[in-house]
Amino acid sequence: MVGNPGNRRVALFADAVRTAGLSAPRVVAWADVLAAGGADFAPEEIVRLDSPGEDAHVDRLLRGTDDPTRVEGSARWYAAFTAALGDLRGGVRLDDPADLAVLFDKRRCHAVLREAGVPVPASPTSGADAAPVRGWDDVRALMREHRMPRLFVKLAHGSSASGVLAVESAGGGRIRATTSVELAPDGRLFNSLRIRRYDDERNIAAIVDTLAPDGLHLERWLPKAAQRGRAADLRVVVTAGRATHAVVRTSASPITNLHLGGRRGDLGEARAALTAAGAPWTDVLAVCERAAACFPHTLSVGVDLLPAVGWGRVAVGEVNAFGDLLPRLTGLPGSGAEGRDTYAAQVAAALRRHAPAHHEQHGHRSDRHDQHDQHDLHDLHDRHHDRTDPHAIA
Repeated sequence: MVGNPGNRRVALFADAVRTAGLSAPRVVAWADVLAAGGADFAPEEIVRLDSPGEDAHVDRLLRGTDDPTRVEGSARWYAAFTAALGDLRGGVRLDDPADLAVLFDKRRCHAVLREAGVPVPASPTSGADAAPVRGWDDVRALMREHRMPRLFVKLAHGSSASGVLAVESAGGGRIRATTSVELAPDGRLFNSLRIRRYDDERNIAAIVDTLAPDGLHLERWLPKAAQRGRAADLRVVVTAGRATHAVVRTSASPITNLHLGGRRGDLGEARAALTAAGAPWTDVLAVCERAAACFPHTLSVGVDLLPAVGWGRVAVGEVNAFGDLLPRLTGLPGSGAEGRDTYAAQVAAALRRHAPAHHEQHGHRSDRHDQHDQHDLHDLHDRHHDRTDPHAIA
């Protein structure tokens, strides 16, 4: 696997590999890949890519900054990361560079999902007729033109809610924004673990104008369903074409990321609310599977599912390449991943696909999930008080 040695993601996946009866995986460090201009793998090696986040040195190589809590630099990060993907040679790949290039561009990802008929929030910044966003003036104009008094402004290549602003119009033409971005007195932007609200449009404009050169994506703000008085959404992990794991995330703010104060909610309660509102759980999972099917050469993705107020409708907010960091969460009933965490489920799926002899030798029986396996489908660097690395958390 390609990852950051010593990282919890690498450790959890290595544990899953050993539990499956294999030797620990050979770990190729992202720092070495970036320094050497790539890496080579033997034809029979099954290769998994993992997040390059949570490593200050790797972040410096990708973004060119000495402070991993800075927001700026995501366009440079994307260019360096996608170039590095192209420098990985050989092996049997569980993650496709072309898929990853789309997954890490919210504008392209949104367009792919929309064209596939996956329900997504309306956006003027995806597709062939995408509008340019050069700064706050363009955001304001698009809010008026598309009648979006409430919208999310996102970094095109951001992750972990880095640079995300939930913007809403208030009375008298006033604007306010909810975000984890900390605006320093000198104009620099930092990722914070504390959600902030900006009511001065000049500050909001300063943040957006600073982020715009990295590329921005705008989406209509869909009011979310609530669970026990808190906004709620779901992270659903889809592996080998099937939804295997799900967690409810709740928050007092519009941003539900767990590292920003979000909490795990009650999945049973959410399932009951969806079903009662006319959105059967199987249909909800099917939406996530349709979203994952847009990236057929990548074994596993994390889908952010947005239930609307009242729980009767859902939309896909994002699809995450490295959205599987859900420690101690076991598989959904009937998914074929019962009793397995997200990493064990991926190891089992990889063995079914690429090492069937080993799979049979170790007594892994074919279950309902196996029978439907789509074989043809091609935390933190807390360095400045509450600031955080934008690529540290899924």
